[in-house]
Amino acid sequence: MAEEKEFSNEQTGIPWKRRILEGLFIVFSILISFFLEDIRQENEEIEKKNELVADLTIVVEEDQMQISALEKTLRESLRCIDILQDDIDNNHQILSDQQALETILCIEIGHSFFPKDGVYAQLVSTGALELIENTALKNGLLELFTHQKERNFATSKEIDNFNIQLRNSMFKNFRIRFDYDSKDGVFYGAKILKGSQFNLKYYKSDAFYGLIGQASLYANMYLRQLSDIRTNYTKVALLALEEN
Repeated sequence: MAEEKEFSNEQTGIPWKRRILEGLFIVFSILISFFLEDIRQENEEIEKKNELVADLTIVVEEDQMQISALEKTLRESLRCIDILQDDIDNNHQILSDQQALETILCIEIGHSFFPKDGVYAQLVSTGALELIENTALKNGLLELFTHQKERNFATSKEIDNFNIQLRNSMFKNFRIRFDYDSKDGVFYGAKILKGSQFNLKYYKSDAFYGLIGQASLYANMYLRQLSDIRTNYTKVALLALEEN
């Protein structure tokens, strides 16, 4: 009877051990599957981050081209302002009335830089920005698309408001008429003088001289700001290549 009882205990003990081992195996398998799934998701996120960083280099190049075009327009405007100021300082002896008006139309300081921030927005919304390993790249992006973007908006708005005043003054006092070629020019087209009535008194006035002087100040100020933005873009482009 004792032998039968011992044999029975051994038989009933085997299923419990097996169940424990099977349970441990199931738990281990689940943990492994979770671990592998986490790795898969992490790899996908890193791959997506790398794609966005690669797209970022294209955006940087396009934005730098926009900055170059804008800088060219501002420098041409400064050249025209200098010509006008020289002519006024010399009692309107350098330019003819026609040349003076054509030079006035050359002043274009109302163009603004609009950064393409779509890729950066994706980096933020997908959490990919936090996956960027290079801290300098991350900080550079934050500087470009937060601080410098806000500064650019504020400066552009101030210049736009002044440009409205400048344009109103020009067209009100010189009665300029022109043809507009929307297909010419880098940004919004080109103006061709068609007719006008030159106002010598206003042209030589302190009010007009002050306006074009202020336009010169804004153009130089914006050129400096664009230079700072360009410098940061160059750093970001190099760091983005290192990230991938």
